[in-house]
Amino acid sequence: MTQTNSVEPGFRETLVSPDAAQIIDIASEIGKVMLICQAEGVTHERIGQVESAQVDGGEIRVSGAAHDARIDPSAVASVVLDTTSVMGGKVYPRLDFLGSEGEVLFAISGMDGLDAFLPPVAGFARSAAPERPARAPASSERPEVVDDDPGRAPLALAREQTAELRIIFERPGLRQSWRGRIEALKPAMGFLNVMTPGFHLHMRGGSVARWWQETGRRIALDQEGRRTDLVLESEGFA
Repeated sequence: MTQTNSVEPGFRETLVSPDAAQIIDIASEIGKVMLICQAEGVTHERIGQVESAQVDGGEIRVSGAAHDARIDPSAVASVVLDTTSVMGGKVYPRLDFLGSEGEVLFAISGMDGLDAFLPPVAGFARSAAPERPARAPASSERPEVVDDDPGRAPLALAREQTAELRIIFERPGLRQSWRGRIEALKPAMGFLNVMTPGFHLHMRGGSVARWWQETGRRIALDQEGRRTDLVLESEGFA
């Protein structure tokens, strides 16, 4: 296995034999980060400084004023350091935590650039990463989110009630949540967006067909009636 230690941006490398808990633990050293969970048209992002990442009962618990996540380290098969994302001339390095099929389970993206991100990972040997799986071509058509989109209803209700809401991304081995009040729902580029300083939710229009309703809880279902990873909780839900 050829070992590399790239410094300049624009590379993707696998961290050799990483321990997931050890890798996540350095998140508190790389400044402001975005912990990204994404699936089925929903992106759930927590933004801010990680204060603690500890193993508790076999889970990694990531915590802080802007972070609340539980991760099963056994689900992580490999970790890829990626410095190919550039926006506005700034590099946004990230660690992609991959499952056994090469899928991205979640990612940690650095908001403070390479200078803050690379030193804490410098001690890990790295090797060339497999190519990123090809993505389906993006459609040039991004229809606006319609007012009666099923995904909107419980979010709009919580906003109208000014009720505190917990927005949860939950799947086996991974749970991340945010709690607060929604100031606005912003449709843009085919997504319905909740944007706060410490949290972003991006929900593609039509990705939620309906909600399974329980007292105080709503579970998003897809077009086939299957449960998705998005859950909402609020005392305002009857």
